[in-house]
Amino acid sequence: MTMLDHRLCTAPMMDWSDRHCRYFFRQLSRHAVLYTEMVTTGALIHGDVERHLRFDAAEHPVALQLGGSDPAELAQCARLGEQYGYDEINLNCGCPSERVQHGAFGACLMAEPRLVADCVKAMRDAVSIPVTVKHRLGIDAIEAYEFVRDFVATVADAGCKTFFVHARNAVLKGLSPKDNREVPPLKYDYVYRLKRDFPGLRIVLNGGVDALDAIEPHLSRVDGVMLGRVAYHAPYVLAQAGMRVFGEPLRPRSAIVHDMFAYASDQVKHGTPLRAIVRHMLGLYHGQPNARNWRHKLSDATLLAANRPELLFEAIPDAEAIAA
Repeated sequence: MTMLDHRLCTAPMMDWSDRHCRYFFRQLSRHAVLYTEMVTTGALIHGDVERHLRFDAAEHPVALQLGGSDPAELAQCARLGEQYGYDEINLNCGCPSERVQHGAFGACLMAEPRLVADCVKAMRDAVSIPVTVKHRLGIDAIEAYEFVRDFVATVADAGCKTFFVHARNAVLKGLSPKDNREVPPLKYDYVYRLKRDFPGLRIVLNGGVDALDAIEPHLSRVDGVMLGRVAYHAPYVLAQAGMRVFGEPLRPRSAIVHDMFAYASDQVKHGTPLRAIVRHMLGLYHGQPNARNWRHKLSDATLLAANRPELLFEAIPDAEAIAA
């Protein structure tokens, strides 16, 4: 079983990290591990498997995040993920939304480490690719480090070797998913302590990493960093991080636009609306001169309705177009 290089990852983000977003992320970093948005077991067992699981081969290394709490159903869906060619299966034990709670999975699973262990074992028995877990530090008012320590110990006994730790508690009642990403305090020391207590496990830190210079200090304490909102809103940070972490060449933004033009041209021919692709690219020129023109053109409903991939070139800020 080949473990992925988790030093740099992009987070599973609901409604954001779809296949078009991941293809765009791949143009920024060749080696970062990309995670799908969470796909529930019910959506795969009762829904359109092809729509949920298809992806472009260029996205590798790419991991499928599953949401569920029934070991047999998770095993069935993990097999589907492996058949579709995903490199890893990740179990969501961190999402605090009420919709997820009603399904008895996500962050509320942290209260049932034995069940999570059973889920991990069932998936590991079903597939030959790695099975990993993404979780929080605690739930509601449970603040003790021992809670997350015992959770990790129990799940690790079932064979899980890699844990993605969002360095906050999940508040299951009273906070929206957005507030849950911002209000509970960050406790990076708990994540560092997990790595010290479990040196044989791979511990990847997630949560609040919102700047390029924040990545390397964490990497001196844990095995990897998972970027969420910053990778989406200021995606060139992912390219800069890829250069620092993996030694990747830093690609000009214009080169990324050229690659995305080719991708969009092919996708539009097959019926994909241009908007579905470019909506993920609005932050590419974040902080650059004339970035507003880029965002404005790629958000203009009238321009997007024409479904012309050439709009990408027309939106490039003048200074970048000249440099290209």
